[in-house]
Amino acid sequence: MDERLPRFLDFLRVERGLSLHTVRAYERDLHQLRQFLVGHWGLSAGQGPSADRIEAVDVRSFLAREHAHSSPATRRRKLSAMRTFLDWVAERRGDERNPARAINSPRRRHRLPSVLSAPEARSMLDHDASTELAELPVQGLRDLCLLELLYGSGLRASECVGLDRRSIDLERGEVRVLGKGRKERLVPLSQPCIEALRAWSELRGLLNQRPEAGQALFLNARGGRLSARSLRRIVKQRGFVAGVVKDVHPHALRHSFATHLLEGGADLRAIQEMLGHASLSTTQQYTHLTVEGLVDAHRSAHPRGGELSREDDQETVPTDRIYTEKGLP
Repeated sequence: MDERLPRFLDFLRVERGLSLHTVRAYERDLHQLRQFLVGHWGLSAGQGPSADRIEAVDVRSFLAREHAHSSPATRRRKLSAMRTFLDWVAERRGDERNPARAINSPRRRHRLPSVLSAPEARSMLDHDASTELAELPVQGLRDLCLLELLYGSGLRASECVGLDRRSIDLERGEVRVLGKGRKERLVPLSQPCIEALRAWSELRGLLNQRPEAGQALFLNARGGRLSARSLRRIVKQRGFVAGVVKDVHPHALRHSFATHLLEGGADLRAIQEMLGHASLSTTQQYTHLTVEGLVDAHRSAHPRGGELSREDDQETVPTDRIYTEKGLP
């Protein structure tokens, strides 16, 4: 494994175009597998395990060891890392033997994403209406632009901080986003976001930008490109100041963007395009309407939905009484 792993990681970065975050996660997972195999096979400390020797029982044993301190999602990723690595090894070996493909993935936990209500989201974006955008503090204006992109356009945290100045087209009202797998997509900008970005563009040139920041759209206090960690801290602080009691993070605003679009009647395919989801099934997690929402939708849309009022519903005759009165068994 030792001599193949660096080349495999280069393959992920260059040919597959995976994000740095994913590549680092796969690297950690495969290093853990290597350490496990050294002990599992009884190898000496300086003796590296051969990827060609790995069997399904080794993969299963490794995942079993991880069961006690890893979530199902983490174990799914570790299995994915092994499958991808052993596929790459098999291709270069000239066969299709991949023992990790014989192992079923851990069952995924279906958890509903954290979503803010529309008033909660608005409270995070509100600023003093009597203050012009250009009069806001530089940091406050930058943070407002970031929140507008997260909630108004549904960008991921990494996509926000990865934006360059040329990514924004204020005349057309759109942003060009480099998403997962280095896939580009165009996402509309809301009018408040366009106005905030226009004001930020004028102030950004006054900052002491460091050369390594390049064309970065958003800068930190030291003049470098803003990091995803700093963005998470900004969002959490903004939620605290706005009095939002939920755990607020950048992805919560992205979830809220998709959910509020869906509740407003947007097409699921359109939401998929804006979010940059490769599969529609990923977007379908936002169809978690409440029972009350389903009832209201039925009442307003179905020909039979409006025939009974809520009061009538509360006095609906039980089914067993209907059957008895009609003489049905």
